[in-house]
Amino acid sequence: MNIEAALTDMIGEPAKKLHTARSRNDKVLTDFRLWCRDAIDNILKSMKHLQISLVTLALKNDGLIIPGYTHLQRAQPVLLQHLLLAYVEEIERDAGRLVDCRARMNFCPLGACALAGTGLPIDRFMTSEALGFTAPLRNSIDAVSDRDFVLEFLSANAITAVHLSRLGEEWVLWASEEFGFITPSDSVSTGSSIMPQKKNPDPMELVRGKSARVIGDLVTLLTLCKGLPHAYNCDLQEDKEPVFDSVKTILGMLEISAEFALNITYNRERIQKALPAGHLDATTVADYLVKKGVPFRTSHDIVGRAVALCTSKNCQLLDLTLDELRSIDTIFDEDVYEFLGVENSIKKFSSYGSTGSGCVASQLHYWKKKLEIK
Repeated sequence: MNIEAALTDMIGEPAKKLHTARSRNDKVLTDFRLWCRDAIDNILKSMKHLQISLVTLALKNDGLIIPGYTHLQRAQPVLLQHLLLAYVEEIERDAGRLVDCRARMNFCPLGACALAGTGLPIDRFMTSEALGFTAPLRNSIDAVSDRDFVLEFLSANAITAVHLSRLGEEWVLWASEEFGFITPSDSVSTGSSIMPQKKNPDPMELVRGKSARVIGDLVTLLTLCKGLPHAYNCDLQEDKEPVFDSVKTILGMLEISAEFALNITYNRERIQKALPAGHLDATTVADYLVKKGVPFRTSHDIVGRAVALCTSKNCQLLDLTLDELRSIDTIFDEDVYEFLGVENSIKKFSSYGSTGSGCVASQLHYWKKKLEIK
């Protein structure tokens, strides 16, 4: 009504026709869908920027082997590039959810009026097309009462926030003295108000923490919509604030994550020293025995005994002599040493999507082309 009053001041009597065959209900919903549509486009741009930052970071660290973890315990060696591309894949799925959400959102409520439509000769298809929508919504009651499009939008944002919080957690852990795998630059670190030696990866802690906000925005809207009768209810005036907050927060999280990715250094020497712990090549040795015709369950047991011997001798599998290996099982031969050590392990991975050098190179090629990275 403020818009109508301002237009009346500008052009006079004809402005009073503005509200013909329209209601605040359908006009507000049309504006809201247009706003959310633009917001999705902005988020998609920020997602691509983060993906480019992660792929750029991967390209800078060619060939760097790191410990891979399950249950936060040493598991198998992986290429750092492989882990970074896992984040890229997550963000790609997040982007896909937003693209799908945008397609379902892109239908026009205008002309539904308060809830029942109108008897005036309006052309809802013309106005829908003029505003860039796919088509008008088919049911006028649904048009003014539906908030599925924002629930889906906030749900997609919440999943993205969870992914970013996991990325943040890993980088915070890896920046700790206990890991020491990364060093953030001063531009993305903060000090302590009392401890002069501190260098904290605060931006990613904030990313981790802000995820709670985005999840909370989704829960707010779910709770708001629960039990509402059709069609419009004033409760729905409360739908804007959580949406605005979710969008502002997720854009900030994406921006900070991309900036952090471009301002960290992986400590190759520290990582190299960490690789021998945990017998990361044990599974590769088990695969070696499988190739010799040993059933996997049996090979698992054999390598387990080899690891126990290493534990008693305080050494690595690579350090065991052939006689020591044959004391466990005579099937071991000289060629076992082609499977021992993290470098050899990486060379043996060959399945599609694995951490093998050739597989990771293919993944990098795909993402460089898709993201148009020179």
